[in-house]
Amino acid sequence: MKHSTYRILSDFEERVADYCGAPYAISIDNATNGLFLCMKYLKLENEEITIPARTFMSVPCAIAYSGNKIKFDKNHPAIHGKKLKGQYKLEPFPIWDSALTFHKDMYIPGQLMCLSFSGPHKFLKLGKGGMILTDNKEAYDWLQRAKYFGRNPVDHLKDHFDMIGWNYYMLPEIAARGMVLMLGVNDHNEDLEIEYQDLSKYKVYTEANR
Repeated sequence: MKHSTYRILSDFEERVADYCGAPYAISIDNATNGLFLCMKYLKLENEEITIPARTFMSVPCAIAYSGNKIKFDKNHPAIHGKKLKGQYKLEPFPIWDSALTFHKDMYIPGQLMCLSFSGPHKFLKLGKGGMILTDNKEAYDWLQRAKYFGRNPVDHLKDHFDMIGWNYYMLPEIAARGMVLMLGVNDHNEDLEIEYQDLSKYKVYTEANR
């Protein structure tokens, strides 16, 4: 939105996009919903999507409630013992779970990369929030509207509604804190490495594919 209350959001998006080397960044309430929105943008439905067996449980949830099928890879290269390190692609699609990666010029052209600022281990400890990186103007425009009830960047009394959106936008106060924390971010940060359960052993995820 253009009015002053939301100016801090666009400032934060521009700051993160510049740091990551991406033409565009879309602020969101969390990375899980970012993954979901990317799948909706690409119109994925009933597709088999492969992810590491050891990952945060929200990722298979996002795949399931976007109407797609979960496939776990126990031998994924991002798995190191019982831990997951760095980012990975939701194969075979150009969507990345980049929750454990944050460094300068990290953006990969042609991809939709979902950052996370939630939780105590992240590089930007905002408590909540995330960002989608892209170089696609069409994707940027669609995701900006989709995260905010399908709204256009005008006052809601002057808007013309032509799409169904979601309540996935970042709050301005979180963006303001992000701007402050970005002042102390290093150019290079080692990928995080976090222990996760092997989610492939749980029937709830395989049953979600039915």
